[in-house]
Amino acid sequence: MQHKSLKIKEMKLYIEYSNKDIPKSEDIKTLTAQALQAKQTIINRSGNGNDFLGWVDLPEQITTQELNDINSVAKTLRKKSDVFVVAGIGGSYLGARAVIEALKNNFDYALNTTPLVLYAGNTMCEDYLSDLMQVLDKRDYSLCVISKSGTTTETAVTFRILRNHLEQKYGKQEAKQRIVAITDKEKGILKNIADKEGYKTYVIPDNVGGRFSVLTPVGLLPIAVAGFDITTLINGARQMRNELINHDTSIALDYAINRKYFYNIGKQIELLVNYQPNLVYFNEWFKQLFGESEGKDNKGLFPASVSNTTDLHSMGQYIQQGKRLMFETVLHVENSNNHLSIPQQQDDDDKLNYLTNFSLTQINHKAEEGTRMAHLDGDVSQIQLSIDKLDEENLGALIYFFEFSCAISGYMLGINPFDQPGVEFYKKNMFALLGKK
Repeated sequence: MQHKSLKIKEMKLYIEYSNKDIPKSEDIKTLTAQALQAKQTIINRSGNGNDFLGWVDLPEQITTQELNDINSVAKTLRKKSDVFVVAGIGGSYLGARAVIEALKNNFDYALNTTPLVLYAGNTMCEDYLSDLMQVLDKRDYSLCVISKSGTTTETAVTFRILRNHLEQKYGKQEAKQRIVAITDKEKGILKNIADKEGYKTYVIPDNVGGRFSVLTPVGLLPIAVAGFDITTLINGARQMRNELINHDTSIALDYAINRKYFYNIGKQIELLVNYQPNLVYFNEWFKQLFGESEGKDNKGLFPASVSNTTDLHSMGQYIQQGKRLMFETVLHVENSNNHLSIPQQQDDDDKLNYLTNFSLTQINHKAEEGTRMAHLDGDVSQIQLSIDKLDEENLGALIYFFEFSCAISGYMLGINPFDQPGVEFYKKNMFALLGKK
């Protein structure tokens, strides 16, 4: 077993190899050279997909004026909305949802939190949208529609239905005050509609792809409407960017190097593991980021995820003793935002007094540590990424860390990390079956 640690402020990366996976020093040396070359490819804008590298400098380029404008619009929407609907698919909603779900109360729907952020335009399911509209019939709401072209079918269909519903409920003039469109700067169907109707608009930069767009208005407006601090989120990303750009050793390089090492020795799956339920959608954002970026030319690790300790009682058996296809990347959160300890029970009828005065976070950490030990014994190597706590600054840093690592990993694989040509195949078949001309 080998153990390695690099630190950026309170963020740490640990690598633990199972006995069967210990690398030779020359393997790591070769991969380090490849990773440094990939980093320079990003910085020099010299690789495939270089016209989609706008996300690299986003944390530095966004201005206080832009953040203030987003916060001002968010404040207006919050005042008039019991529900805020985010209509988008893939990167148009997953980044925002990952941050909102990570920061919110797990049971905000039961606390009458205003506004409650709900999501649409990410499915064709008629029952889902019908159920949502039953809620919207009874609650004041506003709508953010996110699509660069305006032609993404799931989102476009949903927007037509909800736009019509808003206009019938509030009248055309008030409806337009409740709709924000985040779209292309100059062209596209949604841009044309927004200009014609007079909606407030924000721009999806031409040089930022959807899965890298969480630090643009695509993610920032919904996060601000949900009541979270987008300035601190950006500051966290800015700190991480400065560390990763300006140093030849970094946790992003180390992560990419070890992902590629595991891939080279035959691992097929990267399993992202968390121990907090409100990180489930961070898992989903991670899967889209790496799945769309690396899964091409018959290459790439398959990104999967589990949420422990819950999934230890389902997928845990396979991870421990199934086919040795995977390694784990564990998201470790050192401190909780709340404290709940185990009380003393006089008669100890449940036999839990040995846990008296332990906090649930302490117990959760021991479960995590015990699981890591068991999985290492089961020949599952691990990367552990540790952050201080779940807050805007740490999440901003974590988002930028994974984006930068993903770009390095893609170039190390020899593919364009920023296109997704395979996504168009199902659309062609669907349009043909629907008779679109």
